[in-house]
Amino acid sequence: MPRRKKAEKREYMPDPRYGSTLVGHLVNKVMLCGKKSIAYKIVYSAFDLMSEKLDKGDVVELLLGALMNMRPKVEVKSRRVGGTNYQVPVEISRERQDSLSFKWLITTARGRKGVRMSEALGMELVEAY
Repeated sequence: MPRRKKAEKREYMPDPRYGSTLVGHLVNKVMLCGKKSIAYKIVYSAFDLMSEKLDKGDVVELLLGALMNMRPKVEVKSRRVGGTNYQVPVEISRERQDSLSFKWLITTARGRKGVRMSEALGMELVEAY
């Protein structure tokens, strides 16, 4: 915890194609070594694959549906009481839920071997939906 001032929350920039800050957040999580244009290509091709597989309308709504299924509601934190550590369940904020679900999504997509990242991310989004 900082002693001087509270850390400021950064706002995510909306992406150019859909104008959604949620998609901008996903692009920032996919990005490696500051190559945002490549991250945009990966995410947009994953969205194209997802819309082909699901035959639904809006891609942002599909992403939101997949995100709703992945979001954790509670996480455990250590609390020290009387010399003993206890794991106490704590409800988490919406931003933390989104961040954790994107992190899990990208980790499992990167774990798929023999598949391009855009295809792996698209398949993970379809399975999450």
